[in-house]
Amino acid sequence: MGRGIGIGIVGLGVISRQYLDTLAGHPRARVAAVTDLDRSRAEAVAAQLPGARVAADLDALVADPDVQVVLDLTTPGVHAHVATACAAAGVDRYGEKPLAVDLAASREVMAAATAAGTRTGCAPDTVLGTGVQTARAAVADGRIGTPTAAVATWVAPGHELWHPNPDFYYARGGGPLLDMGPYYLTSLVQILGPVAWVQGAASRSRDERTIGSGPRAGERVPVEVATHVTGVLGHASGALSTVTVSFDAVGSHARPIEVHGTAGSLVVPDPNRFDGDVELRTLDGGEWEVLPPSAGFVGAGRGIGLLEMVGAAGLGAAPASPRAGGDVGLHVMEVMTGLLDSADSGRRVEVTTAPTVPPLVPLTAEATWHGGRAEGAA
Repeated sequence: MGRGIGIGIVGLGVISRQYLDTLAGHPRARVAAVTDLDRSRAEAVAAQLPGARVAADLDALVADPDVQVVLDLTTPGVHAHVATACAAAGVDRYGEKPLAVDLAASREVMAAATAAGTRTGCAPDTVLGTGVQTARAAVADGRIGTPTAAVATWVAPGHELWHPNPDFYYARGGGPLLDMGPYYLTSLVQILGPVAWVQGAASRSRDERTIGSGPRAGERVPVEVATHVTGVLGHASGALSTVTVSFDAVGSHARPIEVHGTAGSLVVPDPNRFDGDVELRTLDGGEWEVLPPSAGFVGAGRGIGLLEMVGAAGLGAAPASPRAGGDVGLHVMEVMTGLLDSADSGRRVEVTTAPTVPPLVPLTAEATWHGGRAEGAA
């Protein structure tokens, strides 16, 4: 079996490099096999990973006896297919967000894993870093009193300006809500708890986008999804969150997430990153102060959620329910689906899932979760 938990990776696109920066050479986990529709790309990646081999396809990957968990970095339209194959093979799966392209497929992903007795993890794991976890600890410690509201904002002109193959961002399962929304919504669930209902509005500024870089520059991509979504989330706790995500704006001075309470307000750093300053202003303090990190994985990168799921992040044995788990991913998908459904109907939509918020991540030094990664790792 070799050293550590064996990981098989399917999909070796742009985001894979960030995962490999975390996982390659880790002493408690290893990349055992990789596969991609572009075999030459898989061969190039495997050549950088000592002992890794190229699997012919997904079926071969999940059948590899050295693979105990699959890291799914495919595009959203393929997530449910990969998850079903993993469950059928009895292999755990950790995947990029969203869980699947829609709520029905996401429910099927979780049902298949439950029936097979396998675990499902789901990005984003950025919420396990010191940024969101320190903010969550401050709220739990009563630093802002009773939480009453939050505001989350992410806007940009569109990924076609920088991504050489942006098609999936504008296809079913894409759009700013399903692409960037999970970072913000998962953070809000971590800090304020599950969402009970949503009210949304959405629009689409144009039906085509023009690729701005790479070999396909100038090519037009059809837009099938809403490109500006805004709405209100009613948390079961009683707090109200206002969310805006957009591919139809140039920029914003708004802070990524602000959380307000009866005794103070909190600024949460960019949830697409693991760290960043958490700022607090209280009724009796008067000025904003930066809180020192008090929870979360220090210096973490993408892949820490997988390491935590398999018990390789220095926190002890593999948990029954991952901190970056599919149950929260399913809830976030229902929230996103609800916002879009509400936008179509003009009515408030009730949310039926209510996951248990994962335990707070204790402040965990990089040397602990990193485990003394081998020198010369990719």
